[in-house]
Amino acid sequence: MKKILEKIIKLQELNTEMYGKDFLLTWEKSLEEIESTVLTAEILKLMHDNNISARIFETGLAVSNFRDNSTRTRFSFASAANLLGLAVQDLEESKSQIAHGETVRETANMISFLTEVIGIRDDMYPGLGDSYQREIITAVHYGYNNGILAKQPVVVNLQSDLDHPTQTLADLAKMIDYFGGIESLKNKKMAVTWAYSPSYGKPLSVPQGLIGLMSRLGMQISLAYPEGYELLPEIEEMAAKNAEESGGSFEICHDMAQAFAGADIVYPKSWAPLQIMRTRTELMQQKDFDGLDELEKKCLLQNAQHTNWECDQQKMALTREGEALYMHCLPADITGVSCVKGEVSAKVFEKYMVDTYQQAGYKPYVIAAMILLAKTQQPAATLKALQQNGNLRQKY
Repeated sequence: MKKILEKIIKLQELNTEMYGKDFLLTWEKSLEEIESTVLTAEILKLMHDNNISARIFETGLAVSNFRDNSTRTRFSFASAANLLGLAVQDLEESKSQIAHGETVRETANMISFLTEVIGIRDDMYPGLGDSYQREIITAVHYGYNNGILAKQPVVVNLQSDLDHPTQTLADLAKMIDYFGGIESLKNKKMAVTWAYSPSYGKPLSVPQGLIGLMSRLGMQISLAYPEGYELLPEIEEMAAKNAEESGGSFEICHDMAQAFAGADIVYPKSWAPLQIMRTRTELMQQKDFDGLDELEKKCLLQNAQHTNWECDQQKMALTREGEALYMHCLPADITGVSCVKGEVSAKVFEKYMVDTYQQAGYKPYVIAAMILLAKTQQPAATLKALQQNGNLRQKY
């Protein structure tokens, strides 16, 4: 209980303006707002661990719109909404009037009459995911300003083509816990690297989100990928600028071993070449399924040229004292387990499995924190009242 109160007092001291605000990109938030989100997540986790109810809603809906497959984020959003007292409803586009040509503006308003938050994953198509989320925001603002909606729901980005903030903030929460505070991350070296995968078309938003956020914390970021697997150039440029301003560093190299050398944290994760994803988007819009089949074959052949980009014991031995923290957003392609050859060897993944599962376990609390900060004017006072009331989450 003392630890909860200490964190609430710290939250109260931070300068945040998140009430009524959507959460789309971490780089649109101040560092104090980033810290507030992670701190609120930590408080909610402690409350749950101590059987204290965090219900701030008696009624209300949380609508989830997943335009791509998901396990962790889908269940994390549902868990977060339930933790705060909201019911969850999936928007299944194939079962809605969207299939009959209903406009985005109309859909957004029709699902929002008693809705507090809309969570959206739209991550597969460069140039489309973030813009779709902003179109939803414009629509619900229109509905609220014109008296259609009694309250304005906030939108939470559950992964777009640009960023995956619920993932990277969960990653940050794990790193803070592992290394002992956000200030301890300064000057830590983090290797964000491409890794071989036998599958095709993985989004770029996780590595983009990582370099976009961690470069603001004074860390030494090494981004590594084979030539041809570049991220969006504007995000690479932003990361370099962030690093300069924060007193950290940012480098791009094309050697996985070089990135791992002396690293405190390694995050090997596959993604598709940017040009492949752009071509994929055009073919999807044209409904050119033969073209998509050919593109997949091309991409898999390209990946197959880089099977040595695997996180194995030899590369881990290059890290600081051979004991860097291995991280992954999951599911990882595990060599000899989920595939013949993949992103990470079975021995490395087994060693860090508990850490990666704990990493994923922060996500429900991060999402709940995003919702709470957007829907309460005085979040520290709200959390203090919940803690002092001491209502039990499980009563029997």
